[in-house]
Amino acid sequence: MRTLVIETATAACSVALIDDGVVIARDHVVVGRGHAERLVPMIAALPGEGRADAILVDCGPGSFTGVRVGLAAARGLGIGWGVPVSGYSSLASIAAAALAEQPGDAIVAVLDGGHGEVFQQGFDADLTSDGPAVSRKPADAIAALAGRRVVGQGLARLRTVDDRLPDDDRLPDAADALLLPEAQRTLPPAPLYGRAPDAVPSVRA
Repeated sequence: MRTLVIETATAACSVALIDDGVVIARDHVVVGRGHAERLVPMIAALPGEGRADAILVDCGPGSFTGVRVGLAAARGLGIGWGVPVSGYSSLASIAAAALAEQPGDAIVAVLDGGHGEVFQQGFDADLTSDGPAVSRKPADAIAALAGRRVVGQGLARLRTVDDRLPDDDRLPDAADALLLPEAQRTLPPAPLYGRAPDAVPSVRA
């Protein structure tokens, strides 16, 4: 069983090819913007041009544009190849990677959410979430940590309020999807925005 993993929900753009539980190829770059231009060549550079039996895509939360780029590519390839597409969370991914490196108890993942806020979600040691991802102002996010270990690129924003916080400012990596339990990598391939979209359609009477 070969799975193509796509990650474009954050400032990183990464892909990985996983075959029977082993990462056989990967690419990971921090691009900030321009995911749409980088993603297809990265997939094409994988063995077999990334062709797989299934596709796994990061659904967010993160950049609204980045989330949509990854989902559109995953759905398009899924239709073209006739293979299933499922999703996972960017926050669960960085929590899984941190716990794989340093096992422990509860952990909180944070990513920059724009608008001066962070996306935040807590997880138990087995990666069971303690609730949905939420968008919070830095001070509120820090108050919600409740002494738990915290990881993720959103830490840079939190340190503007409390510079004693650690510097584990990691971003999701497609290869880390291998670390997620099945329940965390079989989500519907739909956006996890973390908050309401910025643009709201006008309502006509």
